[in-house]
Amino acid sequence: MDVAIKSGYVVPLATADGGGEPIDGGTVLITGGRIAAVGPDAEVEVPEGVRVVDAAGRWVLPGFVEAHAHLGVHEEAEGWAGQDTNEMTDPNGARMRALDAINPADTGFGDALAGGVTTAVVKPGSGNPIGGQTAAVKCWGRSVDDMLLRHPVSVKSALGENPKRVYGEKKQLPSTRQGVAAVIRDAFTRAQDYRAKRAKAAEESAPFDRDPALEVLVRVLDGELPWCQHSHRADDIATALRLADEFGYRVILNHGTEAHLLADEIARRNVPVITGPLFTTRSKVELRQRTLANPGILARAGVTVALTTDHPVVPINFLVHQATLSVKEGLDRAEALRTITVNPAAMMGLDDRVGALRPGLDGDVVIWSGDPLDVMSRALTVFIEGREVYSYDEERREGQVRDPYYRES
Repeated sequence: MDVAIKSGYVVPLATADGGGEPIDGGTVLITGGRIAAVGPDAEVEVPEGVRVVDAAGRWVLPGFVEAHAHLGVHEEAEGWAGQDTNEMTDPNGARMRALDAINPADTGFGDALAGGVTTAVVKPGSGNPIGGQTAAVKCWGRSVDDMLLRHPVSVKSALGENPKRVYGEKKQLPSTRQGVAAVIRDAFTRAQDYRAKRAKAAEESAPFDRDPALEVLVRVLDGELPWCQHSHRADDIATALRLADEFGYRVILNHGTEAHLLADEIARRNVPVITGPLFTTRSKVELRQRTLANPGILARAGVTVALTTDHPVVPINFLVHQATLSVKEGLDRAEALRTITVNPAAMMGLDDRVGALRPGLDGDVVIWSGDPLDVMSRALTVFIEGREVYSYDEERREGQVRDPYYRES
């Protein structure tokens, strides 16, 4: 789809090669679903026939990226019938794929658009030591195949109370933190042996029985897929770092509630942290050290930080509000916007498609009524790959998601 968004306060956001300064009176030109140009109105030529949207007095930003959500696999208000987050029958669920359980009709996708979120990394839950493969999707479409941005993106794993509780109730391994770490360590040890046997079979042109779970873990060992490690408490974070050091895989800490207590160690290893959800009570022992200051402490220590709602734990449309309150508690304002755009995109290997406004990236653009860090601001118009998928009527005070099943003639 082709559209030119003109005369807005354009916030491209900083990229790896610098730049990204706001443009007051700027144009974002989208052609063929990709961003073709970003710059001052006078410097961006709009081809004849392209739809022009006047954004004067509005803020224009890239669509937000939610790095850790359960959209479509943990449907709201559906009880067990809509709960496909955890396959809690096998501690090693590496062969499981969130992709196969995402329901595009989940109401959370519409909420995401209302909050300016256009991309979400959907992950299995934390009931298993090894939960399965994650998928990055756009927040609008008829089927998950239409929405798919990339799969797999990472592998989800969990330390701490959740897998302990699930399998402890079954009276089987793992029922302690020792057991959870042992399951992960055993799985990677088998994956190392499997990789060696597979290589030998290939050299000898011998038959080889494939194992879907171990194939995935070999990709983690080879650095193809990062390991998204659910860990709240400092002792679990230390275990996550220890396991990553032992096996040499790329770890991304997820939640990191007590990461501020180990900020120097995390920064030294250049390990990124997806932290949150921040709008929760201290509902379990692992959350006793929960603080809205966590993102700021980590960022000042040199850690790359992304924020998460862990939807539906916190409604996904509140992602930007978590950034706002993190600023209140010490996070740099410019960095706050990066925690929901360029940072999560880079962490999850999606920054070649989303997370900023620059030529070549997908035309995922949101027009805001004002500064999105102001809680009174709204997402007024949302574009995914140049297609308008959400709009808010300021007079009627209601938003509308475009019907993904409608096809233009």
